[in-house]
Amino acid sequence: ELQFLPPPSAGPLLISACHDRTPMLRSGSTGDWIGSFVGHKGAVWSAKMDKEANLAATASGDFSARLWDAINGNHLATFQHKHIVKTVQFSPDSTLLATGGHEGLLRVFDLNQFKDDKAAHSIPLKAKANITKCCWGSAPALENLVTVSDSTGLISSFDIRTQKVAHTMKVDAGIMDMELCEDDRNKLVVSAGKKVSFFDMSSFQLLKSADVAISFNEEGGTSLHPDGTKFVTGGSDLWVRVYDYNSGECLETNKGHHGPIRCVRYAPGGASYATGSEDGTIRLWRS
Repeated sequence: ELQFLPPPSAGPLLISACHDRTPMLRSGSTGDWIGSFVGHKGAVWSAKMDKEANLAATASGDFSARLWDAINGNHLATFQHKHIVKTVQFSPDSTLLATGGHEGLLRVFDLNQFKDDKAAHSIPLKAKANITKCCWGSAPALENLVTVSDSTGLISSFDIRTQKVAHTMKVDAGIMDMELCEDDRNKLVVSAGKKVSFFDMSSFQLLKSADVAISFNEEGGTSLHPDGTKFVTGGSDLWVRVYDYNSGECLETNKGHHGPIRCVRYAPGGASYATGSEDGTIRLWRS
């Protein structure tokens, strides 16, 4: 998993999760290494920073999520789970951390009490489905909603105040990737099966879906350009493809990776995008 972040008074940062157990922080402009977060004993599936780039969180196959000081790389806390953790996400105010994975539970930890690994809220998903991704918006209408995707194709937005499902959306296959684009429409980009679906998070309705040249059954993902005019995909066939948002036409095909592509993300501003692959590399591409 990849995440770009534009911290105040600095260029963009890029944090990455990897199967080698060592998430890394890099310059989002040059790819230069800044630091590593060392401590997990299993593959790291998710790595995220809070909006101020002061904290980092990681989710791992070692049945834990970890909280880190993103400035010096120090480990702050470990949150034990009963199965593989696949996704983490900070709340907009950085006081809560949501986790999810093969337990089929959405957990929300209070970071003001992070020495205690008991969840502030633990919300079971229907059918105990594996959680694949988690998003938490900062818009006023979304700041209390944690949106999770699962392996059945269900997307559920939980209200952390009531600990109940506030909205649901559905696609036709298990979801491999999900990205929340916080523009004026707060689009949710969902990669599942052989389609990319776009939902409007102000109405929780499907805007459109587009057929793509790859299957997201095993790996891959999608990122929407910040101006909303195009989106980029990557997956098991090693190709990176850029599509026109309105027409669905393939605009570009690029190749460079030697292993399946796990994640793609546009940088802030959209001048470049990053791809992460099972070949052990991250590539930066001009948009």
